[in-house]
Amino acid sequence: MTSHTAKNPFKFFLFAFLLIAVDQASKLLVNHYMSPGFAGQIRIIGDWLKLYYVTNPGMAFGMQIDHEYGKLFLTTFRLGAMIFIAWYMVRLAVRGASSGLLWAMAMILAGAIGNLIDSIFYGVLIGNAPYGSPTPWFHGQVIDMVFIDFWEGFVPEWVPVWGGQYYTTPIFNFADACIFIGVCIILMFQGTFFPRLEEYHSEDQSDSETEVNSQSDRVSEQIVEKSTEERETETPVNEEEENKPDEVIIEPEPTQEVPTKEDENNKNS
Repeated sequence: MTSHTAKNPFKFFLFAFLLIAVDQASKLLVNHYMSPGFAGQIRIIGDWLKLYYVTNPGMAFGMQIDHEYGKLFLTTFRLGAMIFIAWYMVRLAVRGASSGLLWAMAMILAGAIGNLIDSIFYGVLIGNAPYGSPTPWFHGQVIDMVFIDFWEGFVPEWVPVWGGQYYTTPIFNFADACIFIGVCIILMFQGTFFPRLEEYHSEDQSDSETEVNSQSDRVSEQIVEKSTEERETETPVNEEEENKPDEVIIEPEPTQEVPTKEDENNKNS
């Protein structure tokens, strides 16, 4: 049976913390040194890879929910996702999951926390909450800056929801990239990551079945022992009565009548 050694999750959380630090540093530098929009863009590789400062009130890659409480819902969702991912990472580490899976989970956790910090605090720290927000807390806008500009134009009318709208490739940040890469790693190597967990569950189930079988054997032994004791405690049969021969009943022979003289005279006459 293969043994699964529990891992210390500390190094994976430390890795996530370092990614969060890089994400926050990049956002604060962009906010401090770059101007928003086209005027402040910095070309890195031609016209298709640029640094382009925009604020995003929605989700990763510029997606958002157009609702009065959409931003609050997204911030609450990010907070719940962060707690769940952290708990699940600890659970996987204790169960001895693959290190590759834990590194990928750490990247997803870092991305979730990085954008969560923007949503909770940036409305207060740098004052970028959308106009009309009821409070700057939990309404901060996420800073995006990486722009891979390989297509832009109007979406065909037959496309649901976005049909007829002008569209460019998404502008994203370091946290979005961490989430995307982490998910891709899990999808690409799921055959390597998850069989170990399935094997763990099968071993756990096998151990449970073995324990059940042992308990069943013990119960059977107790039943046999109890049955043996009952037979031994039964009242023994009296050996003398058992060995006593059967009584022979002797029936008396029928008596014959002795003829008298009178009978003989009657017979002669």
